[in-house]
Amino acid sequence: MRFAVLSAGSWGTTYAAVLADAGNDVLVHARRPEIADAINTRHENPSYLPGVRLPHTLRATSDPAQALADADVAVISIPAQSLRANLAAWAPHLDERTAVVSLMKGIETDTGMRMSEVIQETAALPVERIAVLSGPNLAREIAMKNPAASVIASSDEELAQALQAASATPYFRPYTNTDVVGCELGGAVKNVIALATGLATGLGLGDNATALLMTRGLAETARLGAVLGADPLTFAGLTGVGDLVATCASPLSRNRTFGTHLGRGMTVAEATTATSQTPEGVKSAGALLSLARRHRVEMPITEVVVGVVEAQLTASKAAELLMSRTPKPEMYT
Repeated sequence: MRFAVLSAGSWGTTYAAVLADAGNDVLVHARRPEIADAINTRHENPSYLPGVRLPHTLRATSDPAQALADADVAVISIPAQSLRANLAAWAPHLDERTAVVSLMKGIETDTGMRMSEVIQETAALPVERIAVLSGPNLAREIAMKNPAASVIASSDEELAQALQAASATPYFRPYTNTDVVGCELGGAVKNVIALATGLATGLGLGDNATALLMTRGLAETARLGAVLGADPLTFAGLTGVGDLVATCASPLSRNRTFGTHLGRGMTVAEATTATSQTPEGVKSAGALLSLARRHRVEMPITEVVVGVVEAQLTASKAAELLMSRTPKPEMYT
């Protein structure tokens, strides 16, 4: 299959390498010509995966139209909040037969839409041509060919199976699912919960607090998923608890690291400087909270994270508020 991967960040480059290792024809779009040149000549992405050797068959270009020409599948891996504007520019270059795969894990701030919904609306694509890939996918580990698995979700099971076959390598095992809502929601909310576990780490609250936040964070995800029509079993799988564990526990997680900086007293601006970026959870937390409130779903961890990133709460006050909530049954809706 012919794949266009837009663009050459750490996860986009890594998945492009997986696809190349699986024997596909892959062309990566890198905004910066020097990155495209490094991928083509040195077989390395020095900005996002320094020191990682990429497949010799992987090619790159700084021209999105060239990347998309004759592509069977367009894979999009860019910050969630920039999707609509970028896709509007790219859509005229999509062939009418091209499928689109989202690697993004976020919620659009202004609309509360999931990434597949933004793709469907902006590119005017039928839902059957859209898929999402999500799971516990720390990019550098996969780029180093450490064992990993993921889920490819689409309402079109045949598309999901075709992408599964095209993505399988000895080190990367893809599964399929038709629950697009659940897979996207798990990927978006876990970023916010990872910020919370980072806050707890920065405050030195211990492993029990981390386990508490991860477990109750999963409960928040499931409550919101239930009203949005997700399959509850999805949250027990790779895109739910699997992605949550990886993102909350690993020092490679940008959201967890960012939260740790906040827990140690940094401002959002200082944490952004320390991590060289603002992670997806910071940008999507408010949109997720608004979505939950619209559907009258309680998401207390998300709520205090929003309070911290908007400088309305200190990290220590956020922990105090969570621990002083009115006692409830463990399972409630």
